[in-house]
Amino acid sequence: MLTPHPLREVLHNEVHARPYERMCAPLALSHLALLTPPGQTASREHLHALLRARHLPLPAEDASHLSLDIGGVHLRWEQHTEFQTYTFWRALTERPTSFDEPAVGLVPQDWLRGIPGQWLVGMHVLVTRTRDDGSDPLVRGALSEESLVGSIVMDGQAEVYTDFRLHADGFARVVVVAASMHPRRLGRTVQRLLEVETYRMMALLGLPAARQVASTLADAERELAQIADQIRSAERSHEPELLRQLTRLAGRVESLYASTHARFSASGAYFELVQRRIDELAEHRLAGLQTMGEFMDRRLGPAMQTCAWAARRQQQLSERISRTSNLLRTRVEIEQQQSSQALLDAMNRRQKAQLMLQSAVEGLSIAAITYYGAGLVGYVAKGIKDAGWPLSVDLVVAAAIPLIAATVWVGLRRLHAAAQRAAQ
Repeated sequence: MLTPHPLREVLHNEVHARPYERMCAPLALSHLALLTPPGQTASREHLHALLRARHLPLPAEDASHLSLDIGGVHLRWEQHTEFQTYTFWRALTERPTSFDEPAVGLVPQDWLRGIPGQWLVGMHVLVTRTRDDGSDPLVRGALSEESLVGSIVMDGQAEVYTDFRLHADGFARVVVVAASMHPRRLGRTVQRLLEVETYRMMALLGLPAARQVASTLADAERELAQIADQIRSAERSHEPELLRQLTRLAGRVESLYASTHARFSASGAYFELVQRRIDELAEHRLAGLQTMGEFMDRRLGPAMQTCAWAARRQQQLSERISRTSNLLRTRVEIEQQQSSQALLDAMNRRQKAQLMLQSAVEGLSIAAITYYGAGLVGYVAKGIKDAGWPLSVDLVVAAAIPLIAATVWVGLRRLHAAAQRAAQ
């Protein structure tokens, strides 16, 4: 029997983690997305309170998705890394004519107001079977004419209208006209529209950070330019201070990079998801209206370019500081090497002088030792002469002097050789 990987089933079922819902027109839908810190349990406990009040089963502890009827309205809850979403919808018996009775109105308002997290996305969606001919207030009346966006989606099976504006209740509005779309296909269409708005707002979270860091980066770039200009003419005594300024500047930039890099990366990822969801809608133009893709290219694209530019600017500034620091360090090292070389030259000169002095001292030492050795030989020769031996003391001393000097010289050479071998 094969040994299964401990995560085999979890990874295999990941593609089914958040299935699309079956939806039938006409219907009213309300969508909420709230920012929640990772690992927070308050939102899950708040959801459990709603389910307990209606005697409904609770989701598993590791569940990140829930879909069930809570009485009069259907709830779909999803937990993401940075946010959670609540989607409520209810079937309608007749064609909707306004957004005055949203699906979220059937949810207990006290519970709704108590949802933990920061409310970021709110959207009302009305799905109808018949197209607005201009006399019905659903599209032309409920949406702003100035920023109206619309397109044919899903291979011509539906039309989508929105104005990307927050209305008096704090919600955006979308109208979907789906004449004869299969419930699964309609569910996918609505889910993609909700994800476009949710991921659009999540992507834009990086824009304030990009605007904030712009002034800080401008100050840092000016300071770096000043330091680089000072390096060109700085004296040796000023180099430690310049290096300290560069180190402090590098710390500021790296701290700013660490605090914003994750946000900019997330914005780029969310923007990619927005583009992918719009591509999946397969838009076609409606006469006189922008498509959602065109609207995003014109409005969201520049914002995302600002975030990408801020991230690149931080990276480039960090690299420039690193190059400047390396340049200054190289200059300091070269000067240190030059100082070390001068010190070594001085030491070599002193060593040569010491060697010359040592040679002179050794010569004097040989003469002194020979002198005292000859004196000892003279005393010995005098004693032998007094004992009756016929010899000349002066001749013995004269003959002994060369032998003594040669012996002392050879001994000193051997001593030097042994010292050099020991030093190696």
